[in-house]
Amino acid sequence: MDETEFTITFNSGTLELRGAPGGFSRLFPQAVNDPRARCLRCAAIHYRSLVSLLHKDGIAHADLARKYDKLEFPKAFGREPFPHQAQSVDAWWKAGGRGVVVLPTGTGKTFTAILAISRAGRSTLVVAPTLELVSQWRVELERLLETEVGTVGGGERDWKPVTAITYDSAHLLIDRWGPRYGMVVFDEAHHLPGAAYRQSATGSIAPFRLAITATPERTDGGEHLLNSLVGPLVYRREISELAGEYLAEYVTKRIWVELNPVERERHDKARETYRDFVTSRGIDTGSPSGWRDFITAAAREPEGREAFKAYREQRRIVQRAEAKLQKLEELMRQHAGERMLVFTSDNATVYDISRRFLVPALTHRTRPAERREWLRAFHSGELPVIATSRVLNEGVDVPAASIGVVLSGSGTPREHVQRLGRILRRSGDKQARLFELVVRDSGEAAVSKRRRDHDAYR
Repeated sequence: MDETEFTITFNSGTLELRGAPGGFSRLFPQAVNDPRARCLRCAAIHYRSLVSLLHKDGIAHADLARKYDKLEFPKAFGREPFPHQAQSVDAWWKAGGRGVVVLPTGTGKTFTAILAISRAGRSTLVVAPTLELVSQWRVELERLLETEVGTVGGGERDWKPVTAITYDSAHLLIDRWGPRYGMVVFDEAHHLPGAAYRQSATGSIAPFRLAITATPERTDGGEHLLNSLVGPLVYRREISELAGEYLAEYVTKRIWVELNPVERERHDKARETYRDFVTSRGIDTGSPSGWRDFITAAAREPEGREAFKAYREQRRIVQRAEAKLQKLEELMRQHAGERMLVFTSDNATVYDISRRFLVPALTHRTRPAERREWLRAFHSGELPVIATSRVLNEGVDVPAASIGVVLSGSGTPREHVQRLGRILRRSGDKQARLFELVVRDSGEAAVSKRRRDHDAYR
């Protein structure tokens, strides 16, 4: 190879360009001079636009970065895709094989992504937030693409032309996989804009990119980054559009409960201590920085630490209100014989429910083998109720569930929609019901209003 030949090489999530013609950085401004390495350098995400420019302008070059292959996958999978699946893949392909697809939980996002993988026909990496989801992806990819699938995460590093990996591993191991995959699928893609996780997009040369999620919105507004990391929003359908035909029919009901006199007295005293502190310090708890401002101020003085303890106490009283547990018992009796998921925002309440009603507690501390056994028994009907905090919010497939009871949670619509999605997968002619238990005259009322600000609840 001539020493002056224009070469492209991959290095630590970037592309090194050597031997570029004079003035190339004006032609391709993403490339900047790196005097230490004596080359031009750009993020690996610009690989596609770089190579397209070189071919368009007829600039001779040696591409030493690309390590991925073209692959042959099945084009038919024994069933016709649903219209929303076919339409979303067509829209993604027309956008150049790059973009974001938003589909509700239970409408076949995994199958949609596999249709896209088959159409792209490239070595593919699927990035998912949990080991549980990585395992589910491996099973589905092997079954439908008829190929052996590698998995990376949780201490396992089995790289294959089609591999599923956790977000945690993806950004840490970008040197290992960045040039090896021509397509990357980001599952539950609302995680991707995080400061660390986005490196798995910027450090990959993959020309084909698909982000799939039911709820792209983030509390920090970072969802707009998906456009530059993956591509534009190419297709979106909401729960209300697909309920009945592709999702179970559903109803949601907010049930107001009251604190008993002892709880009310303790709650109001704790809340007064907390509110007095934030008011006296001029902290706007409704602003985006409100929580951070409170924590910063609380750490500086004894009154702040007392205010923080009071905040936690009034929250704990609301989360575990006796009236909520009594209403939960009533709902269990009313819906005996149906499969029920009980959601809380904290593990302590999950364990209280588990002890009181003798039902399994599923949290992040539950061992994988035990979790699989609980879910198997839930599917079969041996265990009709599972109490959980947040580990079932996304990704885990529980089609048998028809009843959801929310005892507590965050104020984000995304979490609430994810919980609704857990009970919406079609299974026979079931009708799904989501009950939300809310303490009257408490901060929980405002939280409930915020999290119901979504099309699914209108």
